[in-house]
Amino acid sequence: MRRVSVVGASGAGKSTLARALARRLALPHVELDSIYHQADWVPLPAEDFMARVAAAVAADRWVIDGNYSAVRPLIWAHADTVIWLDLPRRTVMRRLAWRTLRRVAGRAELWNGNRERLASMLSRNPGESLLVWAWQHYPIYRRDYAAAMADPANAHLTFIRVTSRAGLRRLLPSR
Repeated sequence: MRRVSVVGASGAGKSTLARALARRLALPHVELDSIYHQADWVPLPAEDFMARVAAAVAADRWVIDGNYSAVRPLIWAHADTVIWLDLPRRTVMRRLAWRTLRRVAGRAELWNGNRERLASMLSRNPGESLLVWAWQHYPIYRRDYAAAMADPANAHLTFIRVTSRAGLRRLLPSR
């Protein structure tokens, strides 16, 4: 594994796994959210996002985490491995809720000065609430990544589908 794309539902643990894997393999880590979300949650313009991702994947070695469909073909064209975190919905939602609560309570800065807000967490609008958005998109990711695994166009990729915490431990055992 030299060029790894880590994908999965929000809250599945993509960034956590990607950071740990990058440390273990001595690879640079790129978090797509940190590129895309500019100050005040303003999205980076599409052309600039594509250019920044293109520069990242031009490197010989990396671990990139994120689900941005606009740049997925570019990333996967350069990747050798895709790790799909396909944990059960109940696990993902529980982890996402606790993560969001910790971030809100601790006023944790995410990327470019952005912080999650309690009002957003409690909203029913998927454009405001990551919890609602994640709930709605969970089956879409499962469908899309299952299809991608079966697609002959992706035959150059090694897919690793992780469906449990035990699978995560097998993938990245403690030293």
